[in-house]
Amino acid sequence: MTLRVLIVSDVRIVQEGVHSVLAQRDELDVVSTTDSRHAGDQAAQLRPDIVLLDAAHNHGLHLVSDLVASSPDSRVVAFGVKETEEEILALAAAGTAGYVHASAASCDLVRVLKGVMCDELPCSARAAASLYRQVAVLSHAGSDPPGPCQPPPVTLSRRELQIAHLVECGLTNKAIGRKLGIEAATVKNHVHNLCEKLKVHRRGEAVARIRMLLRTQPLLPALAPGTN
Repeated sequence: MTLRVLIVSDVRIVQEGVHSVLAQRDELDVVSTTDSRHAGDQAAQLRPDIVLLDAAHNHGLHLVSDLVASSPDSRVVAFGVKETEEEILALAAAGTAGYVHASAASCDLVRVLKGVMCDELPCSARAAASLYRQVAVLSHAGSDPPGPCQPPPVTLSRRELQIAHLVECGLTNKAIGRKLGIEAATVKNHVHNLCEKLKVHRRGEAVARIRMLLRTQPLLPALAPGTN
């Protein structure tokens, strides 16, 4: 079986380098290379088996969500990943099917692509432990029975609610600040408060928690004056 691969990177030399590596493999067929601006259209048109996304240069997890929506039958695999717990959890929550470490060799890249198509996730023991802990966190958070004992909805200020949705879209603190017209340091403080209210410690966990809450309960805006 030949795997059809779409390569997405905003760096032309990266596109060409990855294409050169994959073109040497008979079992892989690079259907196109493109940048993040045209990635969704290319994925929708070509319907590749795998969308290989340059995570080192394409910032914003909303791009992953767009790619998953544009071509739901394709598997999105991120490469150039530093494999921090925050990044792994955020990529998983965004909908990627796998990732390739920044230090991986070309043979490792091919191995990951093949594994993803077999519904396997080649990853380090540390990354597996992080994902396992997050499953436990989410399972515990959603395990309370309905009724009087159900925990109340998370109450956020209007500004926190805005930032929660932008964090869920994968925007950085700097990008959120530009969008809302506030300083990145102010955004950082809001994100810290969000993590405390959501009872998580890392941004990646916050993304996963926000997405779960959006599916199961509303994130209510605080009505008290001065909370926005």
